[in-house]
Amino acid sequence: MNAPRIALVTGANQGLGRALAEGLAARMAPHDLVLLTGRDAQRVTEAAHAVTRLPATRAQVRGKLLDVTDTEAIGRLADELRSQYGGVDVVISNAVARLLPSDSQSGRADEFIDVSNTATHAVLRSFGPLLRPGGRLLVVASSLGTLGHLDPRLHPLFEEASLDQVEYAVESWRSAIHHNTAQEAGWPRWLNVPSKVAQVAAVRAVAGQRRERDLASGTLIAAVCPGMVDTATSRPWFGDYSQAQSPAEAARAVLDLVFSESVDPALYGELIRFGEALDWHGGTPPVEQDRLLTP
Repeated sequence: MNAPRIALVTGANQGLGRALAEGLAARMAPHDLVLLTGRDAQRVTEAAHAVTRLPATRAQVRGKLLDVTDTEAIGRLADELRSQYGGVDVVISNAVARLLPSDSQSGRADEFIDVSNTATHAVLRSFGPLLRPGGRLLVVASSLGTLGHLDPRLHPLFEEASLDQVEYAVESWRSAIHHNTAQEAGWPRWLNVPSKVAQVAAVRAVAGQRRERDLASGTLIAAVCPGMVDTATSRPWFGDYSQAQSPAEAARAVLDLVFSESVDPALYGELIRFGEALDWHGGTPPVEQDRLLTP
């Protein structure tokens, strides 16, 4: 018997994360393990039990408490998986802070950045080295994650940046928000735009250091854009949900990347939407008066 494959999903209590955990559990083997993580112990336990009981579930499913804003906890979990299993095969970084259109963008900035960006950096640093040959490390972002969505003045912060440089740019943005200088520096008011660009830039930074080795072993590191998904987090932002996917529908394209037999070099390190790489330099800065953001 082959060694069990180990999969980890962050932010997996509900919505897309839950659907991804369900899909992994259905498509992996009975001796494989899916770790469904979140920061609420009761909800994590309930979700893991519910996924385990689904008729399609084949793999083992275990709930694991993980607050992604605690970067030390991310590191401890990585150490635990290294010790127990020697590595991981699938990591999907999906956690996101729920933000409503009526919320103060500046008032929620720290929480949003910690969940979406600081945690992404920690996942890449902690789990990238644990990824076994043929593995998948995917960061859930959005089509807003292309560089063209930022003011051109900000492009040098992320273009060909190392992970350290991306982290510095994110913290500079955070500081500018707190000092009320963000808009004059070119940062958009809506947190989601620079946050997603920084997520994709972080993925590109890590992938750039590993590309040759990973492609030789069939390993994929990438950002993914699931498209418009009907969830409690995203619904308040859109006026028309007629084209929205259910979480299960949105999870399929991501899971197809996980279970693909080979890695397309054109997708490696890129932002992928429905199996196609988006142009890193594409997009235009958002119109601030438009409260509805594109997925």
